[in-house]
Amino acid sequence: MAKKTTSVDTVAGEIVLAIERYTEDVSKAIENKIDEKAKAIVDELKITSPKDTGEYAKGWTSKKTKKGGEYRRTVYNKAKPSLTHLLEKGHATVDGGRTEEQPHIQPAHDKHTAGLTREILNIIKNGGDK
Repeated sequence: MAKKTTSVDTVAGEIVLAIERYTEDVSKAIENKIDEKAKAIVDELKITSPKDTGEYAKGWTSKKTKKGGEYRRTVYNKAKPSLTHLLEKGHATVDGGRTEEQPHIQPAHDKHTAGLTREILNIIKNGGDK
């Protein structure tokens, strides 16, 4: 029976390919998880945002940015961006009073990102498999 030989270069090449596949799978799974969380936050903000005309509540969206291997999703209000802080934190009025805070952004963020670190660590542990 002929003995099968494997060169060190072949083994090293296979290891490199396996690591590249693992890295791609993990990266894609993490991106999917971040997309999922951003969508959940946007959906919640559309429901829980203060409504006057409804334009502000409908204006929530997210955008992704990828730079230097870093993947981000930014949730923002495209319709009335200048209102976000004023509504969330309240603001001074012309007559010297103050409007009441209407927290809606931070609660949505906290609700949907709680446990995200654990979920990402799980993705890494499982090689991208859910």
